[in-house]
Amino acid sequence: MRFKCGNFDLRKNSIMKNQADFISSISEYNKMTNHETLHPLVSVIDFSKSDPICQFRRIFGFYTVFLKDVVCGDMYYGKHSYDYQEGTLVFIAPGQEYGINNDGKYIQPAGFALMFHPDLIKGTNLGKNIGDYNFFSYDVHEALHLSEKEREIILDCFKNIRFELEHSIDKHSRSLIVNNIELFLNYCMRFYDRQFITRDYINQGVIGKFENLLDEYLASERPKTIGFPMVNYFAEQLNLSANYFGDLMKKELGISAQEFIHNKLIEAAKKQISDPAKSISEISYDLGFKYPQHFTRLFKTKTGVSPSVYKALN
Repeated sequence: MRFKCGNFDLRKNSIMKNQADFISSISEYNKMTNHETLHPLVSVIDFSKSDPICQFRRIFGFYTVFLKDVVCGDMYYGKHSYDYQEGTLVFIAPGQEYGINNDGKYIQPAGFALMFHPDLIKGTNLGKNIGDYNFFSYDVHEALHLSEKEREIILDCFKNIRFELEHSIDKHSRSLIVNNIELFLNYCMRFYDRQFITRDYINQGVIGKFENLLDEYLASERPKTIGFPMVNYFAEQLNLSANYFGDLMKKELGISAQEFIHNKLIEAAKKQISDPAKSISEISYDLGFKYPQHFTRLFKTKTGVSPSVYKALN
């Protein structure tokens, strides 16, 4: 049995149904959702005006933000699946995989989307700072959940961008469109800060688990076998993206996850240095450092003295 769905065929019991389709241009996505392309590098889509579409897993060649206005299940984003709630913003960077495993059914989409190509922001202030918007690298379960007021603000941003797209293109068009996208992303940063605060009880639990995992790691043989404890390792253990985990730590503790790890390493090192039978080199290898001089440099940075001087003084 064969279904024609999107830009590829789905065969029953075939591995093709789980493969992601690559959509390189915004005009291609507009065509799929039956929307006019007002600008080749940016689009604002109102899905209530779309024809029913066949969902499938896809990879975009541009930045995409979905405002989901209905509950929809079995949605994939990267490696994880998630059941979206109403009023959820999902951010997707170029090259990330997004969508659902297709069974050949067509659905009527709802909500809105903002899509902009990297070429639109090239050479602009937003292009230089796009990496500061870490939420484009968050996992699906770290999506932004909006209040009613926040949703209104987001829709106003979309409306302003759409207004510029419908205006005759002139020398001001690009800068005004990019400035409005930047304003939208800055609001999203504010709303994520609010989400971190309102979920403080969850965040404290994550930090507690992280500290326990780090203590267990340093007390085990893993530093010798795996190496220096890295942020990515603990983020994965906590089922969080590295960027979300780093932002959470920074907002809750005022220091980066890497700095927290460094502080713990120095605490562990001080305990081991008091053992006269252990050399500085042995301690550095026990803590996961490949080279003793790297351990010495970090220890001196944190304490003001070298490990050997600290050992002599204690």
